[in-house]
Amino acid sequence: TKDDLVIFEKNSKIEKDIFNVVTLGAKRYNLNMKIISTIVSLDFSKLLVIYSSDDRVDFRELVKELHRTFRTHIEMKQIGTRDRAQIIGGIGVCGLPLCCSTFIKNFDIISINMAKNQMLSLNPTKINGVCGRLLCCLKYENDNYTEYRKGLPEIGKKDIINGCEGKVISVDIFKRKFRIITSDNEILESDEVSESKE
Repeated sequence: TKDDLVIFEKNSKIEKDIFNVVTLGAKRYNLNMKIISTIVSLDFSKLLVIYSSDDRVDFRELVKELHRTFRTHIEMKQIGTRDRAQIIGGIGVCGLPLCCSTFIKNFDIISINMAKNQMLSLNPTKINGVCGRLLCCLKYENDNYTEYRKGLPEIGKKDIINGCEGKVISVDIFKRKFRIITSDNEILESDEVSESKE
């Protein structure tokens, strides 16, 4: 209703003040937590405090103080670093708004094997997002890389090129070629590998 919208606008302005009160309270009690957002219900019967922390936080005294101050039910909700990035937003390494704050609704499981599968540098500054976790976009092309890698050897394994055995030192999955180094330190490059190669 129109009345609800008026109350909602009023609450939205109050939430900014509440956010500051909660943030100062957390500092006063030396709580290792970062307040992300404060949300009050339409009828002001509940105050939801969303925060992030790497540790378990004993916020009982803070909740008591907030209850005395605002005379409403206080609910504390801890979220992870990805959820935090989703709420706050930001710009990714690609220069675009974060996927999590624009279109990702549910977080998929991202593993370091996805970065290895795509032959990326395992430098955390290269494969981690602004949240400090592995980039969500590592999953986007992982299935394609898995398909393209079929029939190609793994780096570090032994293989044979033109009758010469050596250790695989590089793989180009797009050209479907690989290089080996023999015991005589000779570097050989394969012809294009068929996907049917076992």
